[in-house]
Amino acid sequence: MKNKFFTYLKISALLVGVIILFAFTNKRNEQRKINKVLVEFIEEQDPYINEITVNKLLIQNRNRVTSVGKEILVLNTVEKELDAHEMIEHSDVYLTVNGELRAKIKQRTPIARMDAVAPFYIDVTGNIMPLSDSYSAHVPIVSNVSEREISNVFPLLKKIQEDEFLKKHVVGVDLNADNDYELDLRVYTFKVVLGKVENLNSKIRNFKAFYQKALKDKSLDAYKKVSLQFSNQVVCTIK
Repeated sequence: MKNKFFTYLKISALLVGVIILFAFTNKRNEQRKINKVLVEFIEEQDPYINEITVNKLLIQNRNRVTSVGKEILVLNTVEKELDAHEMIEHSDVYLTVNGELRAKIKQRTPIARMDAVAPFYIDVTGNIMPLSDSYSAHVPIVSNVSEREISNVFPLLKKIQEDEFLKKHVVGVDLNADNDYELDLRVYTFKVVLGKVENLNSKIRNFKAFYQKALKDKSLDAYKKVSLQFSNQVVCTIK
């Protein structure tokens, strides 16, 4: 009986000790202040928003962030404020046990620049994105396309962004007087008349086949226009 009594006593003392230790640790965590703000940009992207700007968003009210107990900092609110920024696609804000406020930032990705009175980008989701003060994106320039026509041209812009060949060669997209889309190339001066944004895979496949053959024949400089409008055909106009 004595052994059982002492065993129960030890267990009880241990439980009390654990409870006291937990309460003490919890109290210290509540009193600990945020002492550092760290920003990390996930994925390799061009700097359309810089770390200084993100830091300003995080500590625009410094008392709120660095001089209050961690238990009353509403991280969801901070995330919403970051996500509302016009250059940020998504953010993840969290606190470490060392009292560091950390933010992981995923920027928006522009895939084209609209040539308008007030220029803007089209991002990878097809939405309007403002120009950045920090960096100018190397993306195709879209001309003669109104804001209401963005949804029409977006599949073409997405195709250019996803296809390495097109991404390397195409620097511009124009809507001509016949409402047909034309592609401007980085090196060669001939226009690629795509026509309507339909049957894109077939048209691009035909253009790649033509390009490789003409490159081999060293005849690319001889053309003024290359049309992909007609089914399974590439119609060329000589200079």
